[in-house]
Amino acid sequence: MLVQRPTPGAQRPGGTVPARTTKLAIVGAGSVGSTLAYAALMRGAAHTVSLLDINRTKVDAEVLDLQHGIQFMPMAKVEGSDDVAVCADADVVVFTAGAKQKPGQTRLDLAEATISLVRKILPGLVEVAPNAVYIMVTNPVDVVTYAALKYSGLPPNQLFGSGTVLDSSRLRFLVAQHCGVAVQNVHAYIAGEHGDSEIPLWSSATISGVPLLEWQGLKGRGPLTAEVREDIAHEVVQSAYRIIEGKGATNYAVALAATRIIEAVLDDEHRVLPVSSLLEDFHGISDVCLSVPSLLERRGCGERIEVPLSDHELAGLRASAESVRAVAKSFGL
Repeated sequence: MLVQRPTPGAQRPGGTVPARTTKLAIVGAGSVGSTLAYAALMRGAAHTVSLLDINRTKVDAEVLDLQHGIQFMPMAKVEGSDDVAVCADADVVVFTAGAKQKPGQTRLDLAEATISLVRKILPGLVEVAPNAVYIMVTNPVDVVTYAALKYSGLPPNQLFGSGTVLDSSRLRFLVAQHCGVAVQNVHAYIAGEHGDSEIPLWSSATISGVPLLEWQGLKGRGPLTAEVREDIAHEVVQSAYRIIEGKGATNYAVALAATRIIEAVLDDEHRVLPVSSLLEDFHGISDVCLSVPSLLERRGCGERIEVPLSDHELAGLRASAESVRAVAKSFGL
């Protein structure tokens, strides 16, 4: 659904009252960054969309292509540059720049190059947009988010990662496909690492208000047995690798997921999404960035929602935390 916002400077009785404007800055004009710009523009997520990339020729071409389509989407300004000043005074900064994941690589394999890039770029971004909410999308997102908090000095509510918002969408799609219901009727989360150790929270999941573990199945479709749930969880983890092997990158779904996060922040929605943030005593887990259901608002990532966890899920979440923490420590974080 398109979000219609007031036109800046709209006439009201008694004079002109400037309406609040919003600016989205996207760092990286690669497949994810440029697709994110397109998705945000199509959904009317912000009045200004700014692209930053070291490849000036590439960013200029992406901006021009997007500008030529403004007639067919909610009115907005599109700009781009290789100068960090293009991000000045942004309300939200989304960091998509990073090493490209190759077929066979895990997200954690990307850590060294991407962390180095974050360390180089982030301080300059914070200098020109100190009040922005920062959303890290580049992989491995949990370790990168932890590093970004260290390098930026920003509070955990102001900087967080896209986490398992996309993974949860994949989970809901596969459950809906198996059960024969609309994906909007499935409510379920993936928690933990955005990667191989992530875990589905089956015990709190529902289908049209029915606890997922009690779902008996519709006519002609079987229930969600333990075997079916295991197959779905495996496909959620492996699907990104299959997409990367087939076309080189994931970009459409992650761009839509990031846009949903952006909207939740800019529109102060108080929406619950499983983003990756710094946990402190979350079911006894601290000092690590992991995805758990969290409240998103204009100030960024608010309270973490302590959904009920089975013993198996809690053990999985703790194991995921140890996996991510070990990688972070290996880089001196």
